[in-house]
Amino acid sequence: MALIESVCPDLNLIARGKVRDLYRIDENSLLFVATDRISAYDVILKNGIPGKGKILTQISVFWFKYLKDIVPNHLITCNLNDMPEILQKYKDQLEHRCMLVKNLKVLQVEAIVRGYITGSAWSEYKKKGSICDIPLPEGLQESQSFENPLYTPSTKAEIGQHDQNIHPSKASEIIGENFANDIAKISIKLYEKARDYAFKKGIIIADTKFEFGIDSNKIIYLVDEVLTPDSSRFWLSSKYEIGRSQDSFDKQYVRDYLTSIGFDKKTSITLPDYIIHKTREKYIEAYKLLTGNEPDFL
Repeated sequence: MALIESVCPDLNLIARGKVRDLYRIDENSLLFVATDRISAYDVILKNGIPGKGKILTQISVFWFKYLKDIVPNHLITCNLNDMPEILQKYKDQLEHRCMLVKNLKVLQVEAIVRGYITGSAWSEYKKKGSICDIPLPEGLQESQSFENPLYTPSTKAEIGQHDQNIHPSKASEIIGENFANDIAKISIKLYEKARDYAFKKGIIIADTKFEFGIDSNKIIYLVDEVLTPDSSRFWLSSKYEIGRSQDSFDKQYVRDYLTSIGFDKKTSITLPDYIIHKTREKYIEAYKLLTGNEPDFL
């Protein structure tokens, strides 16, 4: 059974995003609840992927621990038993899919790192020979790796709106030069460490999105979700082939299905059971490959 929406009436609900419900616990902490909602083309679909929120949470927790030597993160605990008593009554909803996190000021830029040319980057390159107006060498092929990872930030859009890719210099105008420079360097380091680890596990991280926040002392923290199939483009290295598009671990089945029915990219629909099942299998496969563990929390 998919959890489409958390219902915790004794908690202070701040917002519902495409996937996460956000509650304020106290002045210093928030509760992130990853539901099983799934979106495509910025439209939240009517039915969800059972267990998806738990998988996303556990993958994020894995990466937070693995990458903590590069930058601190907002995770306080993912163990419900260590969280405030008021949350325990919602155990059936929250267990394995929630994180208690620091309440930070989120920097209003999404930090995107690209290791391979694909998706919107490939589309722009074919038209202009650039990505986010960063000039690139001629003759690149689809899905080819860059000599060095590219940092290509975007604006943070409201729900239902599209993020806008921007030149790295524009990020300084939004969050200030110091923060813009720091998160650019941090993002590349995070990507390179994760990329090298994942490749040994049979996964290519083609690109990914990081988000950052700052505390009252202006210290930068890694926030939100990290290196999940929702925030990244994962490819199986065993099936990688330069010069064509690759099958992804994320919502490939969903997007392919929506394309096949002429989806208008506006109106929410109900996905058929076989698409739900296939998509769930891909999320589970990503978890197992990355962590080496069985998802016994499902």
